[in-house]
Amino acid sequence: MAVELKNFASQVDEQTLNQAHMITRLPFVYPHVALMPDAHFGLGSSVGTVFGTVGAVLPAAVGVDIGCGMIGVRTQFHARDLDGKDLRRLRDAIIDSIPLSPGNYNSKVGGGSAKRRVGELEALAKKNGVDLSHSPKWRVQLGSLGGGNHFIELCLDESDAVWMFLHSGSRGVGNKIAQKYIWEAQNYCGKKNIELEHRDLAYLEEGTDAFAAYLRDLEWAQRFAWLNREEMMDRLAARLGEFVGRPVEEVERINCHHNYTVPERHGGKDVWLTRKGAIRADEGVKGLIPGSMGTASYVVEGLGNDDGLRSAPHGAGRRFSRNEAKRRFTEHDLDKRMKGIVYRPGKAWIDEIPDAYKDIDLVMEDAAPLVRVLHKLRQIVNVKGT
Repeated sequence: MAVELKNFASQVDEQTLNQAHMITRLPFVYPHVALMPDAHFGLGSSVGTVFGTVGAVLPAAVGVDIGCGMIGVRTQFHARDLDGKDLRRLRDAIIDSIPLSPGNYNSKVGGGSAKRRVGELEALAKKNGVDLSHSPKWRVQLGSLGGGNHFIELCLDESDAVWMFLHSGSRGVGNKIAQKYIWEAQNYCGKKNIELEHRDLAYLEEGTDAFAAYLRDLEWAQRFAWLNREEMMDRLAARLGEFVGRPVEEVERINCHHNYTVPERHGGKDVWLTRKGAIRADEGVKGLIPGSMGTASYVVEGLGNDDGLRSAPHGAGRRFSRNEAKRRFTEHDLDKRMKGIVYRPGKAWIDEIPDAYKDIDLVMEDAAPLVRVLHKLRQIVNVKGT
């Protein structure tokens, strides 16, 4: 018997709803499935799907960018500290400090924070028996951004306070871990003759070696993603401090995942709570919800909504696929939409044009039962990989 689907999205297509309903029909899902306001069709499950499971986990539902998420830092700087300065110099300094685009990693692990963070991950892998032989370059992936919708931004809030903002995940090593266990789950269900509506609904059952190994590796990848954002943020802060002429003083730092599975309690039961394109929104917990490039982003505080499984949207959510966006829009269209923002112009970013995404303000209206808005940010610098 299917559990209930609780939909917070006012704009959602049938394909996305059908994906979500397939999750509701899995026998171990509890207490229900929540569809976030930015929900759209995705691989494995709809992006913006949140659900609990008892005794099983779905690797494809977490996705291939384990631990992907946001980090934001409010600085002591004000917009007036940037007056008269050429923000293109800051953009170029960021590009020189943080490797961008898939396959671009650090040529060597730096000293200081990067070395310490790599050491922490080495210790965690050793402690939990995490096999990373599939990713011999994982150490130099730490501190790299990636491509697609991953980005680095400098923003101003409603009081013109300066924020540093970035979006990234567990890079190639997280992808390898995800692919390994997606295959493991499909192989497991095949050997057990378990009938599935879709092969991406393949799961691992609690009590098996593969289940335990996946959770160990998943925890490691989530930690890698967290530390990867921390490392890039530290580098961004160093460049901003040099640009302004004095060191950054952090007023607050917020770091949150939006692709992950963790143990939580919902509906009176301990479950494995999967957030695919959603952030934790327990009461009082701060989170970050970015718009698309050229639009607003939000700093929020959770309301602990149980219908929403104490979760909230992770961004604007796509309206058009990347290929469709490239068909519909031009480099000139993108340049018009980015007016007043220092960014990297070119054809490579057409698929990230704001028109390819849902209206972030409408998403936030739909999210009103889930979070309260603390700050609305506007971009002044945007850096993306291809």
